[in-house]
Amino acid sequence: MNDLVRQHTALSESDLEWLHLLVSEWQLLSDLSFADLVLWVPTRDGTRYVSVAQMRPNTGPTSYQDDMVGHLVPRGRRPLLDAALDEGRIVREGDPEWREEVPVRVESIPVRRDGRVLGVIARNTNLLTVRTPSRLELTYLQSASDLAQMIAAGSFPFPGQQVDMDASPRVGDGLIRLDADGVVQYASPNALSAYHRLGLASDLVGHHLGRTTDELAPARGPVDEAMVKLASGYAPRETEVEGSGGVIQLRAIPLKPKGTRIGSLVLLRDVTELRRRERELITKDATIREIHHRVKNNLQTVAALLRLQSRRMDSEQGREALDEAVRRVGSIAIVHETLSQNLDERVEFDEIADRVLAMVAEISPGKVVCRRTGKFGVLDAEVATPLSMVLTEILQNALEHAFAPGEEGRVDVSAVRSGDAPGIKRGEGARSDARLMITVQDDGRGLPEGFDPQRAGNLGLQIVRTLVEGELGGGFDMVPAPVRGTRVMLDIPVEPQK
Repeated sequence: MNDLVRQHTALSESDLEWLHLLVSEWQLLSDLSFADLVLWVPTRDGTRYVSVAQMRPNTGPTSYQDDMVGHLVPRGRRPLLDAALDEGRIVREGDPEWREEVPVRVESIPVRRDGRVLGVIARNTNLLTVRTPSRLELTYLQSASDLAQMIAAGSFPFPGQQVDMDASPRVGDGLIRLDADGVVQYASPNALSAYHRLGLASDLVGHHLGRTTDELAPARGPVDEAMVKLASGYAPRETEVEGSGGVIQLRAIPLKPKGTRIGSLVLLRDVTELRRRERELITKDATIREIHHRVKNNLQTVAALLRLQSRRMDSEQGREALDEAVRRVGSIAIVHETLSQNLDERVEFDEIADRVLAMVAEISPGKVVCRRTGKFGVLDAEVATPLSMVLTEILQNALEHAFAPGEEGRVDVSAVRSGDAPGIKRGEGARSDARLMITVQDDGRGLPEGFDPQRAGNLGLQIVRTLVEGELGGGFDMVPAPVRGTRVMLDIPVEPQK
């Protein structure tokens, strides 16, 4: 709509915002009217109309099989549009039009803002299934007529009250019509069922909706006078009401077709099951986070026991093996600690990578600086856990074997999310979707002559190969750095970032 309005019309940005506000609300008018709506705006030179938006009803058959947005119509071809635009009134004159053997009643509603008519809504009703209307349909049509008059007068939609139609109640969810005093004139079957779930034992018609709602859902603590006013429809508001038997979502729309409030329209939806499931999910999320927290605590306990045992070891080789195990357990604990703070099973791995770098740097025999560039991004827990171990092993291997005691050096870790990386040997079953390329490069002594990373028997490299190729389905290679040192490259398939 933005493109069409800016390309073809002379409307200002504030006028365009008003049209956006209208379009966010006009599903309500379409459903109440059982009609298609097309918004026509005059072009900059005034010789044509351009259709900038279209809405089909959820309550009846459509009048347009094709998309009308973007169509241009010369002025004079559709007299009802001309009359509504020029005279600023709702135009209903004329016989039904025939479209593909379907009779269609056409009406034109001027869209007014600050005394100016910005465009015209063409309301098209499919008359093929016309029959004697029920009380429900009569209430719908009367409410639609009131809303149409408010649009023509510039009093609807309500400024500053943009509504998310996906989250708000719709006409078919439940509808209540109130008079000017807030007394129920009509309640649809769905609306009545929702109030019965709150505990209402009688009919709604003839009852004051605000006071009835307040009695069914008493406030916890001080009495909330706003609830009575809101449910009575005095102002355009939206809220939820929770009683002993359920939860309903209310939206009040004051009706002022001639400037004075003659009543209100209240849309409502029974959201009891939705809220129950949300609470179950919140409880489930809290339980999962608590499990991750306890796993982290248990892993830290294991690490502490291993560390205690290493201090009692007489064998230097045995002490080093236990210290390596402590770091491996610690890298897994970091992932679980991060997961315990998240609402889902996905983690921001950059924080984990930085903590692994800091943890492994503590064992550096020399003055080695570790730094990270690039972003790992958000990863699933099933990727983050083995990847943290892989990163720990590679960094530990670099610090232990690349530098002599007291030697200065640097280890750079870079991460890039993109397509396939060339030149990396992948394990069997490696996938080729969105990928994470990780490079760990040091400026140490380099690889021994004839070294084959795919066959080396070092326990750390065996762990890396097993996790990268077997569990992560990625590729791993270790080659001499271009100038000095060693470069380790990982290519891991990951979920695309959203």
